[in-house]
Amino acid sequence: QEELVESGGGLVQAGDSLRLSCATSERIFKSYSLAWFRQAPRMEREFVAAISWIGGGTYYSDSVKGRFSISRDNAKNTVYLQMDTLQADDTAVYYCAAESVALPGTTLHEYDYWGQGTLVTVSS
Repeated sequence: QEELVESGGGLVQAGDSLRLSCATSERIFKSYSLAWFRQAPRMEREFVAAISWIGGGTYYSDSVKGRFSISRDNAKNTVYLQMDTLQADDTAVYYCAAESVALPGTTLHEYDYWGQGTLVTVSS
């Protein structure tokens, strides 16, 4: 079973920044597109951002576009989610996911592997 390990969550105030990390194996990192999803209390899990393993193309949901940035560190087999200007609505458990295609999707069923999640709480 491939492992995705998220870290970096915590409690911040509205307007603050936070960077999440997702570490994975070299096999996953070099052959899978990686994405971030989030699930707020009593809500469905939703797509946040993704980055392709070919060319590094990035994709964002409308709710985070311009505030969040996804990136990859090839030396560390790690994908990051830089979150700026955080809002109370960003409070959720954030999950890292991997999909074995070059053009990442935005729906849960398309993804093959998932991490355990890291909690982000934004106080207003």
